[in-house]
Amino acid sequence: MVFTVDVGNTNIVLGAFDDDGALMFTSRVATEASRTDDEYALILGDMIKFNGLERHDFDGAIVSTVVPSLVNTLKNAIRKLMGITPLVVGPGIKTGLNIRLDNPAIMGADLVCGAVGALAKYKAPLIIFDFGTATTISGIDKSGAFLGGSIIPGINVSLKALSSSAAQLQDINTEAGSAPVIGTNTIDSMRSGMLVGSASMMDGMIKRYRSILGEDATVIATGGLARTVLPYCETEGIILDDGLLLDGLYVIYKRNR
Repeated sequence: MVFTVDVGNTNIVLGAFDDDGALMFTSRVATEASRTDDEYALILGDMIKFNGLERHDFDGAIVSTVVPSLVNTLKNAIRKLMGITPLVVGPGIKTGLNIRLDNPAIMGADLVCGAVGALAKYKAPLIIFDFGTATTISGIDKSGAFLGGSIIPGINVSLKALSSSAAQLQDINTEAGSAPVIGTNTIDSMRSGMLVGSASMMDGMIKRYRSILGEDATVIATGGLARTVLPYCETEGIILDDGLLLDGLYVIYKRNR
């Protein structure tokens, strides 16, 4: 069994794949850079038990992180917990991805995993939206080459910036209730801006990306808030794939086994 760890700026997403490549569970824990390897070993062990597995069930592990300070911490935590040294997505690891960036070495591990996971499951060309601390868009052409993308402030980042900069605007929960197009009070107006506005951004960027990649480009949405935004999109056929990055991690693990 393979243990997958996807570290974002806000959350760490954990997964376990059996020998047939089936995802056994997925869990989220808060990203805390100040935690020690012992603390993370306890947390990871507890989440494994919570999902009905044991630490000795695993014979492999792989980590992807956009928080560089946690690389060694998590490697040590997994060694202590499972007695194995995990692979880490980064320079030197085989991804099978044709990266067309000006400097491929700077490509984020999260973008790599999302692209690899998408190419393993869907037909290119592809447009991938990842709703995390930042909202990212990735463009993959029909040959499977990663051309580049866009980076937008994430919904919660935008909300915090707004509420901290405007005295009369409070922080709100975007996942509670629906959002009108035209808000008739402050909270609904903010929900409209965050959710309907984000959906409109998606619709507009899909149109622009498809003008470059092709009108048949498959659109995939993943990340913590994707499920909240998608109901407000007008574009039809957007695929919600919560486990996309974990799938990518598993594919990369198998390629480096």
